Amino acid sequence: MTVPLDYAKPHGRTITVAIARSRGADATHRIGSMIINLGGPASPVRDSVPLARAAMGATGERFDLIGMDPRFAGRSTPVDCKWPAYWLPRSAGADRAGFDAMVALNRELAGRCGPAEQRLLRHASTANMARDMDMIRAALGEPKLSYLGYSQGSYLGAVYTQLFPRRADRMILDSAIDPVLSGTRVLRDAAPRREAGLREWAAWAAARDADYELGATADEVLATVRRVYAASARRPLVVGSYAVDDTLVPALIVTPLTEDTENGELAAVVRTLARAADGQPVEPSGEMAATLAGLVDGVGSATHTAQTAILCGDAAVSRNPEAYWRDIQRHRASSPLFEPLARTITPCSFWPYAPAERPINVYNSTPALVIQAEKDVNSQLPGAQALHRALTGSRMIVLAGARTHGVYLFRGASCVDEAVNAYLASGRLPATDATCSE
Repeated sequence: MTVPLDYAKPHGRTITVAIARSRGADATHRIGSMIINLGGPASPVRDSVPLARAAMGATGERFDLIGMDPRFAGRSTPVDCKWPAYWLPRSAGADRAGFDAMVALNRELAGRCGPAEQRLLRHASTANMARDMDMIRAALGEPKLSYLGYSQGSYLGAVYTQLFPRRADRMILDSAIDPVLSGTRVLRDAAPRREAGLREWAAWAAARDADYELGATADEVLATVRRVYAASARRPLVVGSYAVDDTLVPALIVTPLTEDTENGELAAVVRTLARAADGQPVEPSGEMAATLAGLVDGVGSATHTAQTAILCGDAAVSRNPEAYWRDIQRHRASSPLFEPLARTITPCSFWPYAPAERPINVYNSTPALVIQAEKDVNSQLPGAQALHRALTGSRMIVLAGARTHGVYLFRGASCVDEAVNAYLASGRLPATDATCSE
């Protein structure tokens, strides 16, 4: 698809947005087209369409499924600042040295985006992604567009309902975020629930001390985590070929913490880090190595560039590093591990331009179905509830007791999948909000 680079100049420079379409087999009962977004923001989706088709079953066959690689990501018009490392989800660390290292890193990353990249990236935003979606709808000849979006994709769907309320059909917003906390602010309040998730995991690990040797009680397991974090601040831990400092340890922990099905992986990560803190030679597991490669080796630089540009384009942030330091210091005591991660400085503080438009104020009565796991540590329940309130015509289903990110089709929770499929088939939202269990 060819779309305007700048929607304020619709006849000016253009870019391409790559899409994949899988036609539904049930043409007799066809409903329309559905765009799928996996969040990120800027996660490429084009190659995931066959997986979505297989997962959705008979209900999905009534839709043409559309995977859109967001502007500047995947196979869309590319942009890449050639970043040697990545800032998300790196922490500001345990002390001023860690914070200063993050300031230097983020200043360097922003500075690597030269004039050619800047001409594109100044037009990266969720609002422009929503406008791209409507261009696709029009090109397909659809009067309305259905949508399935996860995480940051829930915000994209909400923005679409605000900009194009009469063109929104079935809207599924899964693992939703507070539309007021757009841009890099989205995780500012994440630390308390991440602490709760870590304590829940610590109890699980303590019950398996014979397997992981992290501590016989939850408090002992948490003490092991604190010991690792403190050691990494004194001297980077040697994990294979990587030097893991206090800006990386929280990222390595929060990645598997996202899913309660990854409890064993998190225990393996902490055990590896604990042995490294004791001076033992260790190698990272496959998942741990992949996380480190993305954060330290610059793997995925193009996607990371696009993700950052969208976050920076969605909302202005303070450009004063000391403001971040003071904020971290005010909150550090309540969660030494996760508050510096949630409140860290980002490249947006050094971005070469301000957002082109103000954040979209989401408040409308467009029908939508909000799906949320109760204990999600990334897109958290209060944020999903805020989105539900902002979309006054929406309904909400909460999966009780689950610590997961991405529920419909990913979790295998029949109570959620059946409710979503019924809405997709009929176009009628559930009569009331609901909480259900797996």
